[in-house]
Amino acid sequence: MTKPYDIVVLGGGVGGYTAAIRAAQLNFSVALVEKAELGGTCLHRGCIPTKALLRSAEIYAQAKEGADYGVFASEVRLDFTRVQIRKTEIVERLHKGVQFLMKKNKIDVYKGEGRLMGPSIFSPRSGSVALVTEDGEAVNLVPGHLILATGSKPRMLPGLAAGGRIMTSDEALRMEDLPKSIVIVGGGVIGVEWASLLRDFGVEVTVVEFEKRLIPTEDEEISKELERLFTKQGIKVLTGAKVLAETVSQSEQSVKLQVERNGVIQDLEAEKMLVSVGRMAVTEGLGLENTDIIVDRGFIKTDDFMQTMESHIFAVGDVNGKMQLAHAAAHQGIAAVERIAGLNTHAFAAQLVPRAIYTRTEVASVGWTEKQAAEKGFKVKTGKVSFRALGKALVLGNSDGFVKVVADAATGDILGVHMIGPHATDLISEASLAQVLNATPWEVGQTIHPHPTLSEALGEAMLAVDGASLNM
Repeated sequence: MTKPYDIVVLGGGVGGYTAAIRAAQLNFSVALVEKAELGGTCLHRGCIPTKALLRSAEIYAQAKEGADYGVFASEVRLDFTRVQIRKTEIVERLHKGVQFLMKKNKIDVYKGEGRLMGPSIFSPRSGSVALVTEDGEAVNLVPGHLILATGSKPRMLPGLAAGGRIMTSDEALRMEDLPKSIVIVGGGVIGVEWASLLRDFGVEVTVVEFEKRLIPTEDEEISKELERLFTKQGIKVLTGAKVLAETVSQSEQSVKLQVERNGVIQDLEAEKMLVSVGRMAVTEGLGLENTDIIVDRGFIKTDDFMQTMESHIFAVGDVNGKMQLAHAAAHQGIAAVERIAGLNTHAFAAQLVPRAIYTRTEVASVGWTEKQAAEKGFKVKTGKVSFRALGKALVLGNSDGFVKVVADAATGDILGVHMIGPHATDLISEASLAQVLNATPWEVGQTIHPHPTLSEALGEAMLAVDGASLNM
């Protein structure tokens, strides 16, 4: 059976379903193809379930600290089964919400594994999507435009495979019991979030990172502060360390491995091992060989408007490798559809996308780091304010961290904002808006921030760029 559509979206994650909704709003006929569950990695194996676990871990850790606030509980007990149930309930509720949105916007959803076809009697162009539905029906979807949003999956170290005591984040989310100890290979975003939540649950955690610092894509001062806080929490951090994959072995009780650090071999042993060394695009089996689409280092190559070498085919989200964040994928999906519709769209700019890491304490940033700005030729000036100066942070009992602003000394424009502190992921949006509006630190600093709030830190850091901070 052949069905024509204005737009076909292959992949039902955040980038895909957002693109489908925007297309429906613009009165395009839309089909969405998803081989598993609507919501993709973010909803089912990433953003949402991990944040649910992080919240339970935070509550557990704070409950044990209740005496500091004058609150004494007779017993603080962790029921990890209930933690997992709550996580599942949240995911299922949001999943139903996505399903409702598909029906509300009259988007035809096909459950099956789609494959791109070359030119045929059905279409003179490549990009038709062939699939077999759950009911065993063979369908050929012929789009005016095609949007690829097939996402990504965990990358594994060469020579290793998930199984037994070795996990990726996918398997970790399905744990029925907490291990007493774990080695986390990879100190990027995923690795440090798992390190934070597992430590708050009482697990002995060791993080092994190949680069010289944790979260190496963030500002160096942020990395240094996160490592300090991790050490304070009892997390063992080994940076500049290479896992020797050939030494990894499992037994009924533990997993053993060796790491090389500064030329010295070190033995590690734990109940579990979590490998979090990045994610790779899902492109296998898509039929890309039937098109002129270029795959570069495993990712589908697009221009800054998400357009591939086939002008009627776009790729959004993790699969294009520009920025592996759910909100970036959603933004790209909207931009692709509006480009198709002939609307005025802006080229994707990674430096305008906020980044959020949900450790306890949180990390958030937007724009360039101080080092990146200097490498791009800017003469930079910076402002930095500690959360220790804020009454609200002291009231919350979490005054660790700081806000750092990087600005252009010549023009005064904000080049980057970097935060590590309480609720940093909620505070970063103001900095993102400031960058979109080409605001200067003085303008943001002159904005009245209510007292007592955590947002005062951003205002003070902006003033600090010109030495005008009032509370530091």
